[in-house]
Amino acid sequence: MRSKLMLCVVLALASAAHAKDPKPYQTGKLMQMDSVQCGMAEKDGKSFAGEMLGTDSGSKKTQELLCQEYVLQAERVIYRIRPRDEKHPVLLPVGEQAQFRLQKDKMLLRVEDLDSKEREYIVVSMTPRSDSSTADATSRPNHLQ
Repeated sequence: MRSKLMLCVVLALASAAHAKDPKPYQTGKLMQMDSVQCGMAEKDGKSFAGEMLGTDSGSKKTQELLCQEYVLQAERVIYRIRPRDEKHPVLLPVGEQAQFRLQKDKMLLRVEDLDSKEREYIVVSMTPRSDSSTADATSRPNHLQ
């Protein structure tokens, strides 16, 4: 009786583990990298000594922050993506092939020529490729003609 129960438990765990396999990678090409505005940094001009003596002015220095934004061209879609880690972004090689998969609200991307590490990116926009849709339309017979 115990061996049957143990066999059922092992089979249930094996099927659960098999069902959680990650999605296969898609392949795309990194077409370009742009620097885009992603916020403002404010630096206060006050110091502790200046506040105590009353010599500090109340001015603030603002500086525009720039983020890397990549264009990734896949088979059917063009993605605009930004690194999730804004403090230490890795510079990706433009013109190289990349493998990616979408998982919930993020894109997991790796470049084999770089270091094959999987990194998280935010998808900013998705656009269908016009060249693949026109190729599909010309290859299908039109029943209205």
